[in-house]
Amino acid sequence: MNRTALIVGLLISLPLLVFLGLGFRSDPHTIESPLVGRPAPGFELLDLTGRTVSLAALRGKPVVLNFWATWCQPCIAEHPVLIRAAERWAGRAHFLGVIYHDEESAIERFLERRGAWGPTLVDPDSRVAIRYGVYGAPETFIIDVEGIVREKVAGAMSPSQLERLLSDASRGAAS
Repeated sequence: MNRTALIVGLLISLPLLVFLGLGFRSDPHTIESPLVGRPAPGFELLDLTGRTVSLAALRGKPVVLNFWATWCQPCIAEHPVLIRAAERWAGRAHFLGVIYHDEESAIERFLERRGAWGPTLVDPDSRVAIRYGVYGAPETFIIDVEGIVREKVAGAMSPSQLERLLSDASRGAAS
């Protein structure tokens, strides 16, 4: 009787353990965005000062579109990387931050203390985040000079990674 219960238990447990183990093999950050290689979804959003920012108006220079929040530890770690890159690429690239599930007041306090690397945009009802398929912060989309999404990066970027992506995006589809 005990032996039968053990065998039945193993027959039930073993497939469940295999199923769970296979789930741990895949990293959701490695899911490729269907936007890569396609035109970036357009938008017009207000920044924290009330100025309208249109993605279409930025064509001709690469765009770093970063979805971030103050409660996000990788976003905080990535912030100085974006500040330095925005300084290095001043006049040659656009850097846009989109508030992701955070309060404008918290963002404003954060930027006062730590500095800004570009306009911070308000995304009411997360419509732009949904169009870009954002599921967490930080997520960054590198858009080339022709308006094509060249790369999606989930998680904080390193300085060398961001530099490489911007260099590639500044060349457009030819690279």
